[in-house]
Amino acid sequence: MQLDRLVEHLEGAFGEELPFSTGELSLGQVDVLRQVFGDDGYQSYLQDQVNRQIIRDFTINAVMLGFLPEQGITGISAQVATREGRAALSLHMLMSSVEQAAELMGTQESEPLKKLKPGLKLPPYIKLIQG
Repeated sequence: MQLDRLVEHLEGAFGEELPFSTGELSLGQVDVLRQVFGDDGYQSYLQDQVNRQIIRDFTINAVMLGFLPEQGITGISAQVATREGRAALSLHMLMSSVEQAAELMGTQESEPLKKLKPGLKLPPYIKLIQG
């Protein structure tokens, strides 16, 4: 499977991106935005917000569809209190269906995420796009 081709196909299928601003921006404003949005701190903040949204949407869907009682979310309270916990849980939620919500909401914590170390020095199959 060539992930870079899959990513290119998806990017092309999305169509045009929505404009960032409804009004015109000056060059100074654009420079400030690049400085802020290009910062590692902002990228970490943004990823954490995405993780929070994934957890919210998954949990609400599971409750609304009857796969999880409202009280079932208490099992994740400690895990969602940390950035690492939210990252691990949202990843598990992305790879699971809402039918499995009760399993994910158990009292056991997910294993912490670990950085992968490639075994071979082969080039990656995914092309990273810098904005």
